[in-house]
Amino acid sequence: MSDVSVRTVAARAHGRAHGRATGSSWHNDPFVARLKNIVDLNPLELESLRKVVGSELIIKKRRDLVLDGYEYCKLCFVTDGFAARYKLLRNGKRQIVNFVLPGDVVGLPGSFLDRPAASVVALTDMTVRSCSLEAFVRLCFRWPKFGLALSWLAAQEAANYAEHIVDVGRRTPIERLAHLLLETHARLAIVKDADEFAFTLPFTQEMMSDALGLSVPHLNRMLTKLRNEGMIAMSERRVEFIDLKGLQQLAQFQPVRPARIPVPEECWLD
Repeated sequence: MSDVSVRTVAARAHGRAHGRATGSSWHNDPFVARLKNIVDLNPLELESLRKVVGSELIIKKRRDLVLDGYEYCKLCFVTDGFAARYKLLRNGKRQIVNFVLPGDVVGLPGSFLDRPAASVVALTDMTVRSCSLEAFVRLCFRWPKFGLALSWLAAQEAANYAEHIVDVGRRTPIERLAHLLLETHARLAIVKDADEFAFTLPFTQEMMSDALGLSVPHLNRMLTKLRNEGMIAMSERRVEFIDLKGLQQLAQFQPVRPARIPVPEECWLD
């Protein structure tokens, strides 16, 4: 898939971001949408978070946001665009450990380690909000709810990483691909960037092959097989689930959704 296609996806995503920016942009921010899935936030709490994370910044495509082994002490909250966490080995081979989507946090977990164990590169132009780790910690001391929420999101990240280990260790190539398509759709749906049975694939086949441990020709054959078996339809980057239940059974897919943060009874009494 060409760079032209990548730019097309990025342009569509930019249009969605512009739409968010023109009306109640902060309340519709993808990171805020993820938070609202797990915890209730009042206007004062939302405004406190907005002040800490600051205004939107543009990150250009192919820029490294995080470098393996180099100190990184901030958090970037992705409003728009896509990135990849990856490990580059001495032989030049790259393993993408996961993709970064709107609503995700760059710096989780890298900023919580002495040195990040993986790099993060922008796959498209990105729009982010950024703050220092120290500033976010200060916010958490004032509003402990945000510290709890970040730990809930970190648990979701850990569960996704576990599924990726199963992908490369035990799932067959076609099962890996099916699982990646379903996971990407589920994650985009949370932030309203996917339809019920379809989404725009934000990655090239090369990126997907680096995530799944497959060659590009092998990946392409698996995509063709899923189409021929009537499970998906594809037009350019648009993926439609034709047999969603069959695809879920093939991948043994269960979406990783964090539970809502429980509210202690005494808080209700207050």
